[in-house]
Amino acid sequence: MQRIIPALALLMLAGGVLAAPKPCEELKQEIEVKIQANNVPSYTLEIVANDDVQDQSMVVGSCDGGTRKIIYQRND
Repeated sequence: MQRIIPALALLMLAGGVLAAPKPCEELKQEIEVKIQANNVPSYTLEIVANDDVQDQSMVVGSCDGGTRKIIYQRND
């Protein structure tokens, strides 16, 4: 039983690290890499405040602790 408590504490700490908020510019770069890998010729990625989101279906990421969203629009 004494081994279980420290193990559970370590798991809780590790979970917090995995859920750490990601900076918007870093997440935007990761999303751009994925889009370019799919050979999308023309698109727009924009970082906006949560209140500025018009269409939830355009949201491709959440960043800065959930305070901002990344919006994707394909330009055809």
